[in-house]
Amino acid sequence: MADNDRSAPVFSLSALGKDYAAPVLDDVSIVLNAGEVLALTGENGAGKSTLSKIVCGLVQPTRGQMLLDGKPFQPGSRRDAERQGVRMVMQELGLVTTLSVAENLLLDRLPNKTGWIRKAKLYELASRQLAKIGMENIDPATPVARLGIGQQQMVEIARNLQDDTRVLVLDEPTAMLTPRETSHLFEQIELLKARGVAIVYVSHRLEELQRIADRVAVLRDGKLVDVRAMAGVRESELVQRMVGRAVHEHEGRDRRVAGPVLLSARGLGRAQMVRDVDLDLHAGEIMGLAGLVGSGRTELVRLLFGADRADRGEISLYDAKTGAEPVQHVRKGWRSPMQAIRAGIGLVTEDRKSQGLLLTQSIRVNATLSDLGAISHAGWLQRAKERSIARQLVDLLRIRSRSIEQPVATLSGGNQQKVVFARWLHRECKVLLLDEPTRGVDVGARADLYAELDRMTDAGKALLMVSSDLRELMAMCDRIGVMSAGKLVAVFERGEWSEQSLLAAAFSDATGRPSASAPSFSPDSNPAQPATAETP
Repeated sequence: MADNDRSAPVFSLSALGKDYAAPVLDDVSIVLNAGEVLALTGENGAGKSTLSKIVCGLVQPTRGQMLLDGKPFQPGSRRDAERQGVRMVMQELGLVTTLSVAENLLLDRLPNKTGWIRKAKLYELASRQLAKIGMENIDPATPVARLGIGQQQMVEIARNLQDDTRVLVLDEPTAMLTPRETSHLFEQIELLKARGVAIVYVSHRLEELQRIADRVAVLRDGKLVDVRAMAGVRESELVQRMVGRAVHEHEGRDRRVAGPVLLSARGLGRAQMVRDVDLDLHAGEIMGLAGLVGSGRTELVRLLFGADRADRGEISLYDAKTGAEPVQHVRKGWRSPMQAIRAGIGLVTEDRKSQGLLLTQSIRVNATLSDLGAISHAGWLQRAKERSIARQLVDLLRIRSRSIEQPVATLSGGNQQKVVFARWLHRECKVLLLDEPTRGVDVGARADLYAELDRMTDAGKALLMVSSDLRELMAMCDRIGVMSAGKLVAVFERGEWSEQSLLAAAFSDATGRPSASAPSFSPDSNPAQPATAETP
């Protein structure tokens, strides 16, 4: 398309529908134009991922028609769709982690000669792909399993930035990216638009949609309820169209009087990843944890849960009613997650798919797994009690599902996250560790989770919340600690912090002094990127 006519339709859906036990998509009709970004948004379970998978050949529609350049488009597989120029970056990664970055990038077109892979050529081509997304510093020979989850997401994106792409579907592409990586992605999107590629951008991050999208389409309960130009659309309008009701943004909490210490860590460390951290978590508070990628936030949370073994330091657990003496004290941390769970500690993991869920099992099994003792008697499961508790949790968190017997692998990403959360509500932990708890969760569901966190602190629980979104931490937390180079370099009380002070601490070295790369702020300045502590 030499003139890149943005008015020319590239792809269209007509009366598209998909049924399982019940319709999950019904009568969806959309036209995609050349060189535009169409934002696709809606609540978890609204049908966004199902629609995306139909477009990319992963799921066959029950009814309706698709056209690509005016001709019928009926891909029988993802590979078939890619051969015709329709590609998708999925929210759940599809990389082969035992292979190298280069092999993943060029898996369907490995350069070879008489059957032997030409490694030099492979790495050369892979380096070009990585350079497109600002990842020149990644060795293409590195096994994917050694990359962080955000870097893996960028590899998945790079794999789909091909010259023959006509339609590109991006499903929550920035959920695990830093602002710098997000900027590289947006630069690539602008280049693709200039080439006439039609882009479907699926996201819950409404501020991103306003930055990148030309039009926005809203799905609710499997139906298309709105398509309009993005310019001038207010977030509140989109939210109301998405959920069918007004959703009030969490206004933030007043600083509460600190209760007694429930968990204390002293000198806790593991090699150079976590370096001699002292930390107290109080009853009735939410403490936030901010920091850059690689600062040690997730590693600290894993030590506090026993998922990794500390090589120095100690953890003490207290009963709020019995005074200052610890009821449990462990040197070098917990021996295993089970020991931590029995002590009353829970963890909502950053990666729900590989670390948080039994994907082939039902909602019922996953939601009650953390406390089998509460649903059993003399070693026998009490099925009626298990089902009753699972239904209560599904209703409480508004988990969108056909029944409590539905396998969690068939739920949307946000509803999977709610199931992980439900597990620890069932356990009634004294201390709950939350690592990016709202990743992939829509605005309506996020409000429900925030309300539940407030109820937990009202009941005297202690919460530690890791988030890459500083606005979320500032709205939800009573205190915010900042990690840098494996150390806890600063702790701010509510009313004492600002975006600037949190970011400055995140960019400091391990002694708390500003590093050479730290950004400078004037009182009237604002960071160029949305509020986050993930900037590398």
